[in-house]
Amino acid sequence: MPDSARPGSVTPDSDTQSALQLALRGMRNHCPRCDHKPLFRRYLKPVERCAGCGQDWTLHQADDFPAYIAIFISGHLLAPVLIAAGSRELLPMGVLAVIAILGALLLTIALLQPAKGAVIALQYHWRMHGFESVDGPRPRQPD
Repeated sequence: MPDSARPGSVTPDSDTQSALQLALRGMRNHCPRCDHKPLFRRYLKPVERCAGCGQDWTLHQADDFPAYIAIFISGHLLAPVLIAAGSRELLPMGVLAVIAILGALLLTIALLQPAKGAVIALQYHWRMHGFESVDGPRPRQPD
């Protein structure tokens, strides 16, 4: 059995992964470093340390950026629908307003955790904030 398949002996491969691959891991609530254990303990609360690889996730500084991402995407998904429905006068304005408010709330809440996971993964990949001292400096990629 390979080492990466055994629990407790996870070998991180984050140095060979692209920023997109790590961001997708974070979006799926997987540890960006080892891809085996959950990144979040609760909805928006990351685990302190990964149970698989031991990576410290308290170093992240995602702040409000995930909320901006979630709102930006929600608005761009809802706007064409609301414009199309409003311009054809398919629904009364009150119903359209309720759809807009509920749609914005639901989409934003649904996108918030994946956005935060991606932001944390990208901070880890780019060695931002406290992550630069975790594995040492990242070797430069040949141009």
